Amino acid sequence: MKKTFLLLISGLTFSMSYSQEVSDAIRYAQDNLTGTARFRAMGGAFGAVGGDFSSLSVNPAGSAIFSNNQVGVTFSNQNIKNNSDYFGEQTSDKENSFILNQAGAIFVFNDRNPNSKWKKIAIGATYENTNNFNNNIFSAGTNKNKNSIDSYFLDYANGISLGDITGFDYSDLFYDKQQAYFGFYGKVILPDNPNDANNTQYNTNVPDGGNYIQENEIYARGYNSKLSFNIATSYQDRIYLGANLNVHVTDYRRSSSFFERNTSALEATQTISNVRFNNDLYTYGNGFSFQLGAIAKVTKSLRLGLAYESNTWYELYDELSQSLYSTTENNANEAIDYEVNPNIINVYDSYTLQTPGKFTFSGAYIFGKSGLISIDYSIKDYGNTKFKPTNDSGFRELNREIDNQFTTNGELRIGGEFKIKRLSLRGGYRFEGSPYKDGKTIGDLNSYSGGLGYNFGSTKVDLAYSFTERESNQGFFTTGLTDSAKINSKLNNVTLTLLFEL
Repeated sequence: MKKTFLLLISGLTFSMSYSQEVSDAIRYAQDNLTGTARFRAMGGAFGAVGGDFSSLSVNPAGSAIFSNNQVGVTFSNQNIKNNSDYFGEQTSDKENSFILNQAGAIFVFNDRNPNSKWKKIAIGATYENTNNFNNNIFSAGTNKNKNSIDSYFLDYANGISLGDITGFDYSDLFYDKQQAYFGFYGKVILPDNPNDANNTQYNTNVPDGGNYIQENEIYARGYNSKLSFNIATSYQDRIYLGANLNVHVTDYRRSSSFFERNTSALEATQTISNVRFNNDLYTYGNGFSFQLGAIAKVTKSLRLGLAYESNTWYELYDELSQSLYSTTENNANEAIDYEVNPNIINVYDSYTLQTPGKFTFSGAYIFGKSGLISIDYSIKDYGNTKFKPTNDSGFRELNREIDNQFTTNGELRIGGEFKIKRLSLRGGYRFEGSPYKDGKTIGDLNSYSGGLGYNFGSTKVDLAYSFTERESNQGFFTTGLTDSAKINSKLNNVTLTLLFEL
């Protein structure tokens, strides 16, 4: 497949690039609960507990709680099922994946000087798959609002000269004109005056009636990962301080295919009877963030924690390919097929995405050697998500949409552990509020988890199971045909961790 490089220079408008969306921002602004089996079993409530590789992702001071050098590796099996309701028709799809979820090493250096108040330094490195993008969603139904795919192409085409569509090769067009190109050559839309190159108004070629049977398939693959370099120290074994430097890597692929079949009465002229519109997006890049944290032993049993995670600054690249296949038909049963497939991958210039920072407040009560209870509460302002450069006219509009749609949300994590000699029993709960002001585009998240672990001495084995449920409203397109399907997502995860003391 041919690749066309669209290199955008300063001063060109946003409409010339790939049309980034609000949903692209939230994809990287949100983190799933991942990490070690102990961490997942206890709902991720480790901000004041420490002593676990994944606790460093919440509060980097947690590495100073370690008593010995450790290495560990974690594997997860994830199964996600998406139930869709589109105008009353129920469909479902699911995806199962097995991943290396977490790996890390911590090295503890104790100060043997009895007069020193700084008791130890811990240095470590951890890898976490912070987001597994593997997912399948299928929605189907008859659009009761009588909205068709034609409105998508009309929104882009109206205002664009016919000569700008027909007088140039597809590879010379920017995103908005490419969408008009597909609608025009696929006969979904027709110009008011086909003989006038200056024509800027278009009409639908989809017959009235509203009998639009629609299907939308989305297949996503990829990951978002984080490599953290940690350092922490202990002051009189009462105050623990730590910091992380994080490198983020993302690789996301999404193939979507929208199909519409029109069962309205045929007309004497050729009108659209069915359309399939395919979009393949590949986004990749890397980012940087840092974290600071502190844990205080208020008493022998009570610990309090405070952590800050900075914004993450991503440099991202998009590659997009599209194709359209349509059929027109008349009442004489004469059908004509159209294929609009430029066989081109548009490769766009890089852009910056800033995702929001987060504050986490934590508390834990340790019942000697018999167990613990811990609580974390995090605050994140999703309105601080920004596409950059912010002085770009298109990014300004997109950032205004983010300000209008996103809100500050809270995340509550509660975990507990009970030890019976070498055996540990664990449970947890997690609640995360919607990042959207309407509370519906992506709804609240509820997660329940449990697990167990066994200490063999220098080796530990932990196992966890978690169930997460969330509802969302998924629009097939951001303009024109914006009707959405209601998606209920259920995620089951089984996690196994192996730990070795050195």
